[in-house]
Amino acid sequence: MSGMANENGLMMIRKVAEVLTFLAQGEATVAEIVEATGEPRSSVYRLLSGLQSEDFVEAGTRRGRFRLGMRLLPLGAAVVARFDERKLAQPVMERLHDLTGETVFLCVPHHDEAICVERLAGKRVQSLALRVGGSLPLHAGAASRAMLARREAGEWDDYIRRNSPLAGFTPSTVVEPAGLKSLLAKTRESGLAISDQDVTVGVAALGVAITDYKGRVRGALSISGLRESVLGSSLGQWGDALIAAGHEVSRALGCGLVGGQVADFG
Repeated sequence: MSGMANENGLMMIRKVAEVLTFLAQGEATVAEIVEATGEPRSSVYRLLSGLQSEDFVEAGTRRGRFRLGMRLLPLGAAVVARFDERKLAQPVMERLHDLTGETVFLCVPHHDEAICVERLAGKRVQSLALRVGGSLPLHAGAASRAMLARREAGEWDDYIRRNSPLAGFTPSTVVEPAGLKSLLAKTRESGLAISDQDVTVGVAALGVAITDYKGRVRGALSISGLRESVLGSSLGQWGDALIAAGHEVSRALGCGLVGGQVADFG
C-alpha cells in the first residue's frame, strides 16, 4: 500500500511539473495544457485549481487563460542566486554590455541544454529568443556551442545520438552531424563560438565557455544582436573582449586560459 502511495505521489509531482513547465513558456488555456501534457481535461482542471489555491498559478490576462503565480518568483530567484558563475560574471557582463550595447547572456549547462541564468538586455534588439530561465539545445546558439565544443569529441557523437534528429530553428541551424562536428572543432580551436542566424533570422551572437580549476565547463558568456552589428566591423574587438571576459570569470573559478589569444579587457 505504501509503495502504491509513493508511486501515486510521484505521478502527481510529474503532472504538476509538466503543467508548470508548459506555463513557463507563457499563458495558456486548459485546452492547450491538455494537448501539451496529454492529461485528461478533468485532471488539468484539478491540478490548476490546487496550484491556484497555493498561488503557484494564477489567472492570465485574458479570460480562460492561466499563467505562473507570484509565489514562484522567490523560488526561481533562490535557484538563480546559487550560481557562483552569476556572481562572478555580473561585473564582467556589465562591461561587455557597456562596450557593445548588445544583449549579454550567461548560460550554464544542464544535461543537453544551455540554461540562461542572467541576461542584460541590449539597447537595439529586445526580442531575442532566450530569456532568463529559458533554454536552448547545445548545438544551437553561440553560448550553447561554446559549451558543447569544450566537451571531448566522443561526447559530441553521444550528444548527436541522444538528440537525433537535431532540432532546427532556422535554415541556418547546423543539424547535419558532420557539419556540426566540424563547426565544434573550429570553435574549440579558436575559443570563440559564432552563431550566424541559427536561432533567430537576422540575429547573430558570439560565445565563449567558462571553465573551473578542474577544467569543467561551468557556463558560457555570449553577446547577441543584429547580424550586421555583431558580425560587422566590431567583430574582432568584441571577440577579443569576450574571450578576455571568459578568461576573467574562469580565472576567478580557478582556471587558466579559456583558449585562444586573450586580449586585455579594460
